[in-house]
Amino acid sequence: MRKTTIGIEVHVELKSHSKVYSHSLNSFNSEANTNVNVIDLGYPGTLPIMNQEVVKMALEAAMVFNCNINKDMHFDRKNYFYPDLPKGYQITQQDTPIGYNGYLEIETNGVKKKIGIERIHIEEDTCKSIHSEIGTLLNYNRAGVPLIEIVSAPDMETPEEAMAYLEKLRETLLYLGISDVKIEEGSMRCDTNVSLREETSDILGTKIEVKNIGSIRNVGLAIAYEVERQGALLDQGIKLVEETRRFDDTNNTTILMRTKETGNDYRYFPEPDLPFLHLTDEWIEEVRLNLPMLGDEMRKNYEAMGINDKVIETLMINKEIADFFNEMRIVKEKQSTFATRTANFLTGDVLSYMNKEKVPFVELALTEENLTDLVKELEAGSISSKQAKELITVLIQNGGSVIELIDKLGMKQNSNTDELKAIVMAILEQNPESVTDYYAGKDRAVKYLMGQIMKETKGSANPALVNQLLLESLNVSKETNL
Repeated sequence: MRKTTIGIEVHVELKSHSKVYSHSLNSFNSEANTNVNVIDLGYPGTLPIMNQEVVKMALEAAMVFNCNINKDMHFDRKNYFYPDLPKGYQITQQDTPIGYNGYLEIETNGVKKKIGIERIHIEEDTCKSIHSEIGTLLNYNRAGVPLIEIVSAPDMETPEEAMAYLEKLRETLLYLGISDVKIEEGSMRCDTNVSLREETSDILGTKIEVKNIGSIRNVGLAIAYEVERQGALLDQGIKLVEETRRFDDTNNTTILMRTKETGNDYRYFPEPDLPFLHLTDEWIEEVRLNLPMLGDEMRKNYEAMGINDKVIETLMINKEIADFFNEMRIVKEKQSTFATRTANFLTGDVLSYMNKEKVPFVELALTEENLTDLVKELEAGSISSKQAKELITVLIQNGGSVIELIDKLGMKQNSNTDELKAIVMAILEQNPESVTDYYAGKDRAVKYLMGQIMKETKGSANPALVNQLLLESLNVSKETNL
């Protein structure tokens, strides 16, 4: 029997205003080669400038992943030649990563496990290579975009653990607010290291790296394929060598790119153009105190308010909606009933509208005030659930005052007990057959009588109150007849 060992390296683009070592705007999606200056182009004699915002974001990541912090850091040059690297080297942190010896806790099949994080370090991105009919073009907008590289310990043993690790990593970074972590757009990039060893051995097997994996699901597929491929080779007595492969998502296989380089090939040495960096205890503590609420804490809050698991996960997946929800007063004050209703509206009607119309949340006319008023009117019985669904669509599209809309659309529910009781009694007198059916145990009789009452009131009666009054009147009549 063989044991699988998996480690993952993740590169994450940070959402700082400017690039890591220059003042160029950090906006890769702008028109090609517009966010560029002489530092990004690698002009001789130009000097890098450290971006404090990038250091802060990297420090926040190190904190939430439970890392030790390097208060004294320097930067290093990683030397290699490639067309997308204009300087001929990459400025990174080899010897003094900002964070080290951390961990992330995952859960698979109900079992929790800590995955070690060996290091988190700051570095710069390369140009973007664009392969076209006229040749390979370079977009320098990405040159110098700030990255953090997060290197896990080889603690994962299954594709499921690897995917759970990446999901948790992605969610944490998203709610930390330092990256949009869109794997499909390249702002989060994953490389996996997979090896097999005999179960009785403590010596790790030969490490095979797989690059160019475009989704978390594909990470699982790539690992599963590598486990099968490496196992088949070992069964044939073939000795594995370290190599780099890429994932082919057409066939769900991996393809050899090159044999693996060693760290010495990069000729690391301290970056001479950047001074050593010292993080003060005061600044570290200031950053720690201002960390936002993250996924695990949010889930606990939602569960405490009685929100069901499916709605919670839908909220967590849709950060814009979750952020809006978290800022609502009824949520901050933990008004459970109102919060539950609100969460249902947001993950149901609102999200459905967004998906159908392909409209981002920020463009909706819905506000905290009118959504709160809608929920309160529904809870008070002033409108029915059906009417609330009609109103939420109006609020999404046009906004407005809930009270004014209820009056304008004639939706005000009648909750006058005496008036409704009189109507109930009149309907019962007009429908003796249905009353007899109810006494005979035919439940459909109640639905019929409810329909007649709602028809009489033109839908304005409070359904819950009508149902209560109807059952009370039927039971009283039954006892009187007995």
